[in-house]
Amino acid sequence: MKNVAIIMGGYSSEYKISLTSGNVVFNNINRDKFNPYRIHIFKEKWVYVDEKDAEFPIDKNDFSVTVNGNKINFDVVFNAIHGTPGEDGLMQAYFELLNIPQTSCDYYQASLTFNKRDMLSVLKPYGIKTATSFYLNLGDEINVEAILEKVGLPCFVKPNKSGSSFGISKVKTKEEFLPAIENAYKEDDEIIIESFLNGTEVSVGVINYKGNVTVLPITEIVSENDFFDYEAKYLGKSKEITPARISEELKVKIETVAKRAYEVLKMKGFSRSEFIIVNNEPHMLEMNTIPGLTTESILPQQAREAGISLPELFENAIELALNK
Repeated sequence: MKNVAIIMGGYSSEYKISLTSGNVVFNNINRDKFNPYRIHIFKEKWVYVDEKDAEFPIDKNDFSVTVNGNKINFDVVFNAIHGTPGEDGLMQAYFELLNIPQTSCDYYQASLTFNKRDMLSVLKPYGIKTATSFYLNLGDEINVEAILEKVGLPCFVKPNKSGSSFGISKVKTKEEFLPAIENAYKEDDEIIIESFLNGTEVSVGVINYKGNVTVLPITEIVSENDFFDYEAKYLGKSKEITPARISEELKVKIETVAKRAYEVLKMKGFSRSEFIIVNNEPHMLEMNTIPGLTTESILPQQAREAGISLPELFENAIELALNK
């Protein structure tokens, strides 16, 4: 029986969603094969939380925990932390140093994909289309006229390094631009400003399933809000249609681009990429390497459509980590 540490929580605004994802993993792990342990990772504490919600501190020297005098080491880590430090490479590098396998991609890929600007720059030479964009670092001079001349209105102002939809604004008028920048700087010291792409939004899960890179059924996003923001993503303010209502030709095109991005970046584990389809061409927005794993999250929906249950999905991730 392998001891599986399910890490959840994290240091970002997304910690509540991560706790939900982590508990879904905990409740859907095959206990005939694995001993699952819930590990809460917060800035102020790293703790193992038992079935009675008692907490036991994690020894960061070797990522072990001592319970009633018994020291427990972990064979593998299931990473369910959205945002920092689970999705930006920090935990991946830590576990690599400790030689403990974990279910997400490697630390370089995590760091790269967490930075929207850098990831899109790497993928552009491979023919993957993106929105017109402009970047700002905290403290940069903001030339509103020059920026809006490049990206146009409406446009999106987003934190550059953020695993979720906090701090994103759709800017329709010049007057809304500077407040949107202030809002994004609350989440990150780097900002990406993108032209508005008017088209169908789709979300594409790509995973390694039983040793093969597999594109899951595509989900069409129909947001009740003005765009696919935090409320739409996590609070039910969107309609997610799986499989997406698109032609077979377009489906193949999106699958090809999503798979290519996964392979070019040498990804492992789960990924979920967002695209806007404009003039029958997919334009990539971002890639999430620790996508939501709640029962209503998009990637589990897609897996279900593909005939993969949650226990199968999670067991596959653990087995791949143990065998890589």
